[in-house]
Amino acid sequence: MLELYGTEIPSRLLLGTARYPSPAMLAESVKRSQTGIVTVSLRRETAGGRNGGAFFEMIRELGVRVLPNTAGCHGVSEAVLTAKMAREVFRTNWIKLEVIGNHDTLQPDVFALVEAARILSDEGFEVFPYTTDDLIVAERLLDAGCQVLMPWCAPIGTAAGPLNLSALRSMRAHFPDVPLIVDAGIGRPSHAAIVMELGFDAVLLNTAVAGAGDPAAMAEAFAKAIDAGRQAFGAGMLEPRDMAVPSTPVIGKAVFS
Repeated sequence: MLELYGTEIPSRLLLGTARYPSPAMLAESVKRSQTGIVTVSLRRETAGGRNGGAFFEMIRELGVRVLPNTAGCHGVSEAVLTAKMAREVFRTNWIKLEVIGNHDTLQPDVFALVEAARILSDEGFEVFPYTTDDLIVAERLLDAGCQVLMPWCAPIGTAAGPLNLSALRSMRAHFPDVPLIVDAGIGRPSHAAIVMELGFDAVLLNTAVAGAGDPAAMAEAFAKAIDAGRQAFGAGMLEPRDMAVPSTPVIGKAVFS
């Protein structure tokens, strides 16, 4: 079972709650995904005069753990303030920390990310940092107090799938005992299976499910792919070979002269 900050989570799929066609479809997607955690952006849901209170109440009624995030923040002070507001609203010390540094790629500002992570960890938050696949940044985040890392596999919302498998493999090998959750860029269930086969602990999705023709069916498909990838990793997979190897043994084969 997945354990994050001392809490056991029944599913290895974390689901975002933005951009669904309707609240009913969001609820059905959460149900069919069997997720134990949903992410919620305090900033997005309260911006532009939205009825954030009603939305947050609906999220609570889903009966899953809420992971608030700081989506849309572009600086340390902004992210820290948003995290504190989210703690008041959702009564949780968990926070998915996003500090965006580039408007086009939505790549995190890793310098600000580490600084914000240190501040929030010192104030009792349990931080889930959205980061790159850079090992040095990962080490700095762990030094700052993070016990979970959330590397991207491609820019947010691109659905491009894992662009740098070597980097993801290196991260898994370098941090064997740290929970690693792939966040951002996954577009298909096969992408999720690939990263789970590398030994990652979980996957966080939003756009790939919310933007599907049938979000609930897609959420279920991702849940199955993640389970399959995790089971395959645990079973021990064959590595690629340079030469063909027959599956039928040749020893004892009849010889005709």
